[in-house]
Amino acid sequence: MGRWQLAVGILYHVLQSMTANSVRAGWGEPVIQSAATALIEFAYAHGVPIVITQGLRTIAEQDRLYAQGRTKPGQIVTNAKGGYSYHNFDVAIDFALLLPDGSVSWDIRRDGDGDGIADWSEVVADANRIGWEWGGDWTSFKDLPHFQMDFGLSTSDYRAGKRPTQVQLNAVTEKIAQSIQ
Repeated sequence: MGRWQLAVGILYHVLQSMTANSVRAGWGEPVIQSAATALIEFAYAHGVPIVITQGLRTIAEQDRLYAQGRTKPGQIVTNAKGGYSYHNFDVAIDFALLLPDGSVSWDIRRDGDGDGIADWSEVVADANRIGWEWGGDWTSFKDLPHFQMDFGLSTSDYRAGKRPTQVQLNAVTEKIAQSIQ
């Protein structure tokens, strides 16, 4: 299989994975789907295929993750209880690096494209360019696979029923369009 055929196959796999997550998540705001798609495409253009591993989480799913490492076996992977994660409001995603064999990796030092820059860093730079906030920039709990667009709203605002304004959504759409040029 040639490099181009492999690349197309990987991209198809990534988009299929994202589509499956999108259907489950519902992508409350189309701009979030556009931003996630743009991130996949930008990363891929740098030779760094990624896959979206998580979008929307139900309150129950979030509570199960919160229990991990506390009252259930495993490592602590979140500091947010159900209703206190941006995943619960469909404005956050998690990602992993997609390896040539179809498996995934969370190795932040991996340089699979051999350009001397860690693939993870390339994805984070692309995400920031689009407007995603990276969980790795947080001071209290570093969530390296996490990106979110909170639109200036807290999880308390979302729980109270507030949503991004059309102006805020349009600003993200414009940022995505500008980053493509």
